[in-house]
Amino acid sequence: MSTNGSVPPISSLLTQPSPSSQLPNASNSTLGANAFLQLLTTELQNQDPTNPSDPTQSITQLAQFSSLQYQQQLSDAFSNFQNNFGVLQSASLVGKQVTVEETPSTGAAPGSGSSPTVTGTVANVDVENGSPYITLTGSNGKPIADANGNPILFPVTQIVGIGS
Repeated sequence: MSTNGSVPPISSLLTQPSPSSQLPNASNSTLGANAFLQLLTTELQNQDPTNPSDPTQSITQLAQFSSLQYQQQLSDAFSNFQNNFGVLQSASLVGKQVTVEETPSTGAAPGSGSSPTVTGTVANVDVENGSPYITLTGSNGKPIADANGNPILFPVTQIVGIGS
């Protein structure tokens, strides 16, 4: 088998790919789409003409890769659905009284068991990076704010109770 000087050796394609060539959310031990196609092309260019590889093997690999791409797209679509559903559920809390664990920026760490809580009425829902956050108004009708007077955004995952 001869090697072409312009084609990278197969061993260079088996090293850890850069994050930009990976599929989104893929683990670091998998090949991305570009690396797979480069590997397949290099394999076809360097095969021995007197002993060609089984053509069904390449088609099977391509079908498996296509299946993985569809699974990744389905996973991404489901993740987007979850985010949108979370926003819709959060919107149903507007006007309701909720109890929320305080965050490190407002007090103790959530989930520590001894975290103080804040109770207020949900004033609105803000979405940042696809995740819903709520702002609360206290019993005095004013927004619950930080030391600078900015309304605090509470992640909906920190809600520990919902009132009326």
